[in-house]
Order: sequence, then structure tokens, then C-alpha cells
Amino acid sequence: MKFNRLGPSRRIDENVVFVLSFIRMKHQPISGARAKLAASLPSTTEILRGSLLHRHIRHRSGCTVCADGGGHPVWVLTVTYPGGRTKQISLSSQQKPMVQRWLRNYRKLKDTLERICELNQQLLREERNA
Repeated sequence: MKFNRLGPSRRIDENVVFVLSFIRMKHQPISGARAKLAASLPSTTEILRGSLLHRHIRHRSGCTVCADGGGHPVWVLTVTYPGGRTKQISLSSQQKPMVQRWLRNYRKLKDTLERICELNQQLLREERNA
């Protein structure tokens, strides 16, 4: 008869020990993958949600560039809010690289969080089936 470290009054069946050990073995690779994903997350202070658009602004009168039909190129950050509300922010050309980086960080953060959630679901399924 085998006993656990809690004493003889709390006997653990050998099959239960095997199942618990098997679950722990499966947890380790998933936990390692989660930790690796969490370590790769970008800074949460340098994120931005939205879309970067390249537009042309045209003045109605008095501008020779606009009169020729070209317009003035401008970068715009567009953010959509619940209810269909949209906010647009005009950007300088110096801001464009920073905004692109922040948008990339947001997408990477969102994708990584989704992957971590998938791993957590996998852990829950394995524990339930054990």
C-alpha cells in the first residue's frame, strides 16, 4: 500500500498519481510556450489602434496645386469607435514612422494575446478530459 506525504489517512491511488503526472507533463510545454509568448509582447505604452490612410486634401479655391488636380498628400490616422463613430487625426510626415510602429505593436499585442488565450483553452480542455 502506498501513501502520500500527507499520511496514511489520505491514500492516493496509483492511477490518480499517473494521471496527475501526465497532466503536469502536458502543462510544461504549454506553460513554456505561454511564457515565451508573454516575453515577446511589445511595450503596452507604445500601442495605437486604428488605420493609417494616405489621402489628398484639395482646397476649393486659391491654390495652384489643387487647381491642377493634384491636391496635398497627407497621412491620416482613422479610429472607429462603437456605434460607428470615426475619428480622424492628421499626421505630419515625421509622425508617420512612429504611428506605423505603434500600429504594428498593437497588432502584435492583440495577436499574441489571442495565441495565449488559445493555449489557456487547451490547458482547460486537457484538465477536464483527464
